[in-house]
Amino acid sequence: MGKRTCDRIIKLLSLFFTFFILLLIVGIVYELIRGSASSLAKFGWKFIITSTWDPVNQVFGALPFIFGTIVSSIIALIIALPLSIGIAIFLSELAPNRVKFFVSLMIELLAAIPSIIYGLWGLFVMTPFLQVHVEPFLGKYLGFVPLFQGPPVGVGMLAGGMILAIMILPTIASITRDIFNTIPMLYKEAGFAIGMTRWEVISKIVFPQARSGMIGAIMLGFGRALGETMAITMVIGNAPSLSPSLFSPAYTLASVIANEFTEATSKLYISSLIELALLLFIISMTFNAIAKLLIKKGKFTE
Repeated sequence: MGKRTCDRIIKLLSLFFTFFILLLIVGIVYELIRGSASSLAKFGWKFIITSTWDPVNQVFGALPFIFGTIVSSIIALIIALPLSIGIAIFLSELAPNRVKFFVSLMIELLAAIPSIIYGLWGLFVMTPFLQVHVEPFLGKYLGFVPLFQGPPVGVGMLAGGMILAIMILPTIASITRDIFNTIPMLYKEAGFAIGMTRWEVISKIVFPQARSGMIGAIMLGFGRALGETMAITMVIGNAPSLSPSLFSPAYTLASVIANEFTEATSKLYISSLIELALLLFIISMTFNAIAKLLIKKGKFTE
């Protein structure tokens, strides 16, 4: 077999796999739209702005679930982002080799833990701690802010955001660490040579060079938070409500699908749940597209 024949085979295989992925995405979208046709026909665009979820009276609205999905993921990102970047800086720039190996191993093990284990830990350890210690403290000193008002029940939006933060932290930290390690040592040595401090080297050389990769790592973690199901289902409270308080129970798109799909009896009920899946798909793809644009912009400005 000649080299040209091998090149043609590789090219054809690459094209096949590329179009296979595209067809797979198109097939998923088609099935979601087909399955949610009844809901789309009955509720239309009002489905995404209606807050009522009443299977008995066949009235369905997705707003509480969209709210819970996005807000819990944003809370997770706010908590996990500084911790992840701090861990990445420590592992790539500051840690001795022995400590670096051990901490890196622990971070990678955290990423491999199944979500159900996180959910059980969150339910039996984290939520009681939040109920007894954290939420009363926040309510006492920050209760004038709507975010921290209400009874401390443990399960709720705050618990959901925290469990997601723990789950996405190893993803963001490990990818960011690897990106920092790819920056040529020559750049850092040049910074030290002209009298920069270690923090100046990190902030003025490492961060700008790693900007695009950091954005990708952050959005990858955010995407996992958006689609997480079991862990957040066990700690968020599963109540289709809209509340500014982080102490209140909430619901996410993935959680309501997992909880109620087996109980759905009517065609409209099933169709509404499938439309929730379609919305989750659209939200995830939208944030991925935003991430791509940010990465592309970052590459052009570096």
